[in-house]
Amino acid sequence: MAIVGGGLAGLVCAQELGRMDVECVVFEASDGVGGRVRTDSIEGFRLGRGFQILLTAYPQVRRRIDVDALGLARFEPGAVMRTATGMHRVSDPLRRPKDLPRTLFSPVGSLADKLRAARLVLDVRTHSVRDLLHRPDTSTARRLAAAGFSTAFISAFWQPLFAGIQLDPDLEVSSRRFETILRMLAVGSTGLPRDGKGAIPAQIAAALPADSVRLSSPVATVERGAVQLEDGERIGARAVVVATDGPSAHRLLGERVPDPGSRAAACCWYAVASAPRRGPYLMLDGEGTGPALNVVVMSEVQRSYAPAGRALIAAAVPGPAALGRNLAERVGEQLARWFGASSSDLTHLRTDVIPHGQPAQLPPLNPRRRVDLGDGLFVCGDHRDPASIQGAMFSGERTTAAVLRRLRGNRVIRPER
Repeated sequence: MAIVGGGLAGLVCAQELGRMDVECVVFEASDGVGGRVRTDSIEGFRLGRGFQILLTAYPQVRRRIDVDALGLARFEPGAVMRTATGMHRVSDPLRRPKDLPRTLFSPVGSLADKLRAARLVLDVRTHSVRDLLHRPDTSTARRLAAAGFSTAFISAFWQPLFAGIQLDPDLEVSSRRFETILRMLAVGSTGLPRDGKGAIPAQIAAALPADSVRLSSPVATVERGAVQLEDGERIGARAVVVATDGPSAHRLLGERVPDPGSRAAACCWYAVASAPRRGPYLMLDGEGTGPALNVVVMSEVQRSYAPAGRALIAAAVPGPAALGRNLAERVGEQLARWFGASSSDLTHLRTDVIPHGQPAQLPPLNPRRRVDLGDGLFVCGDHRDPASIQGAMFSGERTTAAVLRRLRGNRVIRPER
């Protein structure tokens, strides 16, 4: 078995095949596993490949990952919103009842908006993921409008929050996907692993047999029964799984896997002498001035992300703005305005620009796209299921079931979501 791509989907596929005593080799183009889920150490700071947090409610995370071993530090429920009148905190009243008065009387949205938000959260909490994925589909923007939210509240709260999660500032993405992610936020916690998000794929890879992952091995072509590396080496295989992002899968497999479209993302990383705002909070651009829509003092959530005596800020720029010019300079000016400091107080460490951060996933969303392409070729990744860590890992699992059906006959193997 040959698996092209050492991201979460490919690693899970290799893990599941190994459990069924099927030998496989993962061919990864880069120098490490994880795909878009990587962590780098720069001058004592831990920087992800873009801004990413872990949602603990994902079923695949609970099943596959030793969360305790990650040393997870959690965000405070709710968010802090930057508006024209300053910073305002909105909490989750189900988890922080004592913060209910402050949330109700904050200047962000009307009381009716907040009651509608509570009703929406209660709705997704009390329905299964399966139910949510089979509801009538529309855009996230239309779903929120149909729920009665004011335009002002959508712009100040829902838009920056889900722009960061779905890389979707215009809220065009499928309402099915929006509701499933909202459910994960509502029933679980969000956090940062001690060693960075890259600890998640590293944990899966560490359990694979020795020599089953070949790094720095980019694949040039795939065909029935073989893959050919860019250096010309050809490797035969009983079956080939392409476990890459959507554009790469399209390049390797052609019209068998249409290009799913891309949502861009960028993250600007800054070092500062001390945290400009204390506490483990996600901050949202409720003003709509950008370019960063989500800002976190990462070292306030997870102390290990910055060396002693320093703090680390991540400023996420989702959507088309991620591809703009002079991004780090403009984000630095935004942060200086937010925190009443000078942009010279910020030391720019790096800017990650990721043209393909997620597949587009406009409505209507097909929650389970085909993974068995015939001729011994298979495909998996977050473009086959709702885009997320959960979707990538689940795609790897159900692709394994499809491979085994081909290799071992027609026995039905149904992975659980």
